[in-house]
Amino acid sequence: MYKLPKLNYTYSQLEPYIDRKTMRIHYTKHHQGYVNKLNAYFKKNNLRKVDLTKLQSMIKSTDTTLRNNGGGHFNHTFFWKVMTQDKKKKDINNYPYINIILEKWKTIDNFLNEFEEKAISVFGSGWAWLIVNSKGKLEIVTTSNQDNPLMTRIRGIKHGIPILALDVWEHAYYLKYQNKRNSYIRAFFNVINWDFVNENLKKYTY
Repeated sequence: MYKLPKLNYTYSQLEPYIDRKTMRIHYTKHHQGYVNKLNAYFKKNNLRKVDLTKLQSMIKSTDTTLRNNGGGHFNHTFFWKVMTQDKKKKDINNYPYINIILEKWKTIDNFLNEFEEKAISVFGSGWAWLIVNSKGKLEIVTTSNQDNPLMTRIRGIKHGIPILALDVWEHAYYLKYQNKRNSYIRAFFNVINWDFVNENLKKYTY
């Protein structure tokens, strides 16, 4: 059945930006909880495991268990890849496809400022995403709870292919940043895995 993905860093390697305690609880409690409930749902309904990415496009608005836990598993699996402790991968200057971001936002600061504004604007729990939309253009969007842009059967979501994502649920930052979501967002910018973003841009843009 579904399992937690292996992290490419230890719980403490993203410090001081993402603290060890938050990483451990986030990964072993919150993410594991989504996996456990997703597996229980598949077992109860005698269903075969579906590719996690493909599953997102199969979820209906009324599929509460799949929406919350299938979405939660996908979102966190993607999110862990978005971050890195590797200095080379954190250096945006190493990656040519980042120029696609510059074509739209002119500067990386402009992009990060808009991303921060969108992430702060999420009311309650949710996510901020950089996606390739249906027109093949880059766009920054948000989703509520554990929804994501791949849930094409659910109305009210801006659909597209995820390139970059940030978890803005309180459990992702509250132990260190309390109510200062903006400080958490700015800290996140220091651990973005631009190698992963670059590969996504290479694969999904034209």
